[in-house]
Amino acid sequence: MNAREGEQIEAIAARFHTILLEQAREGSAGIEMATELAALVNRRAAVLSSESRALIVQRITERALGAGPLERLLRDPQVDEILVSGTKPIWVERGGRLAVTDANFESDDQLRLTIERLLAPAGRRVDEAEPLCDARLPDGSRVNVVLPPLAVDGPALSIRRFRPRGLSAGQLVELGSWSAELVEILADAIERRLNILVCGGTGSGKTTTLAAIAGLLDADERVVTIEDTAELRLNLCHVVRLEGRPASIEGRGEVTIRSLVRNALRMRPDRIIVGEVRGAEALDMLIALSTGHDGSLTTIHAGSTAEALRRLETLALMADVGLPYGAIRAQVAEAIDLVVFQLRDGAGLRRVASVDRVVAGDGAIATETVYPAPARA
Repeated sequence: MNAREGEQIEAIAARFHTILLEQAREGSAGIEMATELAALVNRRAAVLSSESRALIVQRITERALGAGPLERLLRDPQVDEILVSGTKPIWVERGGRLAVTDANFESDDQLRLTIERLLAPAGRRVDEAEPLCDARLPDGSRVNVVLPPLAVDGPALSIRRFRPRGLSAGQLVELGSWSAELVEILADAIERRLNILVCGGTGSGKTTTLAAIAGLLDADERVVTIEDTAELRLNLCHVVRLEGRPASIEGRGEVTIRSLVRNALRMRPDRIIVGEVRGAEALDMLIALSTGHDGSLTTIHAGSTAEALRRLETLALMADVGLPYGAIRAQVAEAIDLVVFQLRDGAGLRRVASVDRVVAGDGAIATETVYPAPARA
């Protein structure tokens, strides 16, 4: 296919963009338009071979009906994240390492149309009045969008790919993320119904570790999971999955993680799993863990064990119920038993760096490292 033919294909696809987008908004299927595109190519490119015409149809379909330059990246099972910033080259994460690709969007308009097609199945939309959006794709992947003027260099799109099945403890041992000693420590903690806090930085693998720890639970336990965006897939028989909901454009209908945590206490859970603590729900969770809902799990964004405990205290104070700082600190010490610190090293390997036991001290919170085992003198 020469350059002129490529330009003709892009021109044809561009003419159909507006029509296809309107069909998507009205709930119409795109199959009729795909058929019309195939007929058009067959008429205008009859001198080409059937293989060439099929390739042209594929290009047009990807451009006009699919995700454009993202199509081949979304089909690549090795891609964990896709990062788009306007018309700049698209970056991806493979095996924990970022790499630039040769794919890019030709214009901000093309990127905006792709974003609208991605969000349409989730019933979400983004525009200048509401330039920020989080959504979950039908396959479970997470999408974040930031539009100009907040995104200076054009629309910013981030897609975190969804794994249909989480990694088990055994698989993490094979990958080098866990050790056999760590599995024994966590299995013992689960059996003793200790409350576990998983901490780590962005992209360190907190959710993967959380799911793997949950995989050590007895299969018949009733587990209630609470997440902003439902990601956890637990191989258990009795799981109730709750997902928060943002407010509508009119500012109504929001369901916060805090309200879901409160509601979960009325659902007779054996364990509560909060995907990530980010706000005032921290206090409700701490109270729940201290009043009979032991053996529960959650994650928090932090760069170390000490930072995780301090941040948990700060988030609990955001509940604004007038509790003194000392009471909040005592609540944290009473509620959290183990802190699992997860990191991503320079080679891109996500691994558990340490496990610390929380020990209440005189007006302070102390920790003791249980993994890796302290060296003997």
